[in-house]
Amino acid sequence: MSPLVTIVELREAIADALAEEKSYNLPAICTALELEPGTEEEAYSSKRSYVRNRIITKSLSDLVDLGEKLLERYPNVEDLSNIVYLFKAQAGGVSGDIKNLIFAADGPKPELVLADALNNTIEIVENAEYCLVYNLPIPRSGLLWQDLVEWWANSNDLAFPDRETEESLFLRLRNSLASPPERLFFNSYFQGYHNALGESFPALIPQVYLHFDPKSLKDLGGQQRLPRQRMDFLMLMPNNQRIVIEIDGKQHYSESNNVPSPRKYSEMVAEDRRLRLLGYEVYRFGGYELRDDESNKAQSGNLVQNFFCQLFDKHNIIPTSET
Repeated sequence: MSPLVTIVELREAIADALAEEKSYNLPAICTALELEPGTEEEAYSSKRSYVRNRIITKSLSDLVDLGEKLLERYPNVEDLSNIVYLFKAQAGGVSGDIKNLIFAADGPKPELVLADALNNTIEIVENAEYCLVYNLPIPRSGLLWQDLVEWWANSNDLAFPDRETEESLFLRLRNSLASPPERLFFNSYFQGYHNALGESFPALIPQVYLHFDPKSLKDLGGQQRLPRQRMDFLMLMPNNQRIVIEIDGKQHYSESNNVPSPRKYSEMVAEDRRLRLLGYEVYRFGGYELRDDESNKAQSGNLVQNFFCQLFDKHNIIPTSET
């Protein structure tokens, strides 16, 4: 479904609102709005171009925030008011705040208890050393790689910013990935976008617990009560947009003897439907697409990078090389 309004229309509405000001006032107003002030001469040349040059690289969430600030200053600008309202209405995403981000387990399953049922507070009582728990609020801008690195540095008394600290987190996350296709996917993302996106580089979070059943499959006689306890990858984007990425090996659609299983496939697509109805975006890759042998590795890496190029375009995340 096409959006009701576009990011270009939002930029133009912001430029139109500020163009009503006197040229000599614009640098001070932009400073107050935390935009680059520029010079009066530039503003005299073209007020709208002056404003556009300062907001062209802003993300959608930043522009909506800026629009709301302007409406406090100019409450009667009808076009801007309508566009900001429509963007907030169509933003979608997943309702509610993230309370427990448990991820990157590289050993036995953590054992959890509900320490405070009223506040949904959990506590890991066993195997905590094998998983990571991000315990900070997720900002409206989403969870960026630099946020994750800073948290990692503070949690482990490491230097920040520091290349070795960053590399140690990267290796720790990659160590939680058991299959070659998952590792290729993770590596390809970082190789393609770490430098290109700079501070806007969203964190690709591996092996995130979505559901939790305290009993093992062995305890349950092989009958799983909760589907998809872990997501292969999760990205937390601006405005509560959550991206789930699954890398499908044979275990997703066949039994242990490699016989195709309609039951397993049905369970998988039913869970996808449920997540989408909750507001998640779900994307699947077949393990066959991500082969890391010499003849296919480059092609697989390009496939991953092209996917993220389109995903970031959809979410208005702009590489620094394009700014």
